[in-house]
Amino acid sequence: MTAHDRKADGTTAGNGTGTAGGGGGRGGTEGIDGIDGIDDVLALVGRSPAGPDAGHGAGRGTGTGPATSGRHGATAWSDARALAARSGRPAPDGTPSTRARRVPLDQALGLALAEPLAALTDLPSFDTAAMDGWAVSGPGPWSVRSRGTGSDGDRDGGDDGPGPGLLAGHATAAPLPDGSAVRIATGARVPPDATAVIRSEHARTDGAGHLHSERPVTQGQDIRPRGQECRSGERLLPAGYVITPAVLGLAAAAGYDELPTIPRPRVDVLVLGDELLAEGLPHDGLIRDALGPLIAPWLRALGAEVTATRRLGDDAEALHRAVSASTADLVITTGGTAAGPVDHVHTVLRRTGAELLVDGVAVRPGHPMVLARRAPGRLFIGLPGNPLAAVSGLLTLAEPVLCALAGRTPRTPYHVPVRDAVHGHPSDTRLVPFVHRDEGLVPLRFNGPAMLRGIAVADGLAVVKPGGARPGDDLEVLDLPWNAMATVDGGCFT
Repeated sequence: MTAHDRKADGTTAGNGTGTAGGGGGRGGTEGIDGIDGIDDVLALVGRSPAGPDAGHGAGRGTGTGPATSGRHGATAWSDARALAARSGRPAPDGTPSTRARRVPLDQALGLALAEPLAALTDLPSFDTAAMDGWAVSGPGPWSVRSRGTGSDGDRDGGDDGPGPGLLAGHATAAPLPDGSAVRIATGARVPPDATAVIRSEHARTDGAGHLHSERPVTQGQDIRPRGQECRSGERLLPAGYVITPAVLGLAAAAGYDELPTIPRPRVDVLVLGDELLAEGLPHDGLIRDALGPLIAPWLRALGAEVTATRRLGDDAEALHRAVSASTADLVITTGGTAAGPVDHVHTVLRRTGAELLVDGVAVRPGHPMVLARRAPGRLFIGLPGNPLAAVSGLLTLAEPVLCALAGRTPRTPYHVPVRDAVHGHPSDTRLVPFVHRDEGLVPLRFNGPAMLRGIAVADGLAVVKPGGARPGDDLEVLDLPWNAMATVDGGCFT
């Protein structure tokens, strides 16, 4: 929350005394008592007769403030996200990113591939046994040979009993004569001329030293042929794919010791507001800083390296010095984006010569968010001071910017039916916390801009178009980053 009635979301609360973590006021859904536990939190958004925008602030004034649609230059929500993604991309010149670095496998987790991952070898690189059992040649029954089929450890080719057979990690065995069988372990090289592997539990030997199969044997059964998974040079993953533990295993199997990656974007976080306490209980008009503890871990979950989190208060000169001196890829501020007496973000951006890309977004909560370019490759995002409004800004602007800076493939949007009707803003998009249930998305009651109670138990935010949604309508889903890690489409992973 910002100080001195900033109207950080374009609105102010009713008569309550809000906190940065909880909000105050009597309007909307914030004045409902007796709510305990997640089952009580699940409720239809906007049931209050006051409507969906009542009680949307945490300041000390009254009223609902101007509608976003009346603000000159506010960018449509979907356009703002697209512009944010474009602003973080390098210029398309057809060459690999100059930020690309090769790093050892044990340092690559969570980074994005700077280039497509191509196999350096066939997988598997030789015919291997898929099961413990017997390698056989031709039709049965088969005479059992020792491991001495010319493999290392027994070169005489004798028939001195089954022995341990062919083991993984040993040299190539000699050809297996027709009508013969030899024990083989999973992962071992299949000897030349072998036609199948019979699982141990499907075979028996008789007193005369012959092997019999208790099931029909088919050509090539339980043999993984060379190149079954991929051939050398085959593309396994595209550039921009996030490196998960499974990707590390695939890369190692495909022959890699290092991977070409894009480094994590470096972010400086500046928390503004004279009214914010770093510890203890709120008192004397001071409130706890809820965004300082929230922003940095959220950004790390989006794949960023947070180089610093600093509290500056409402000091225009200190803000100007911090923004001017930052060498981070992205500077993020909280609060100060509106037009109040201590809202200095726009003034500082003008003084530093930044190019304003987005000045307000037609979204509730969070419409006074800002995106600017400080210099080539260096961006600035100003988040509103109210906590849920700031979260809206993280999902609207910061997530697409960081995905682009990190070279990641954006996640494919998806839609899920909503269980209940959701009130909409007349002209702006609404982002509403929800939980997944079998019957669809269930909106959460505590969704005011100053509230964190809803988002703390949410699975994500649902995108509600102007005018609202009816039961059964498909809504776009914005997963929270810790619920979207390592998705097939390259979601963020830490």
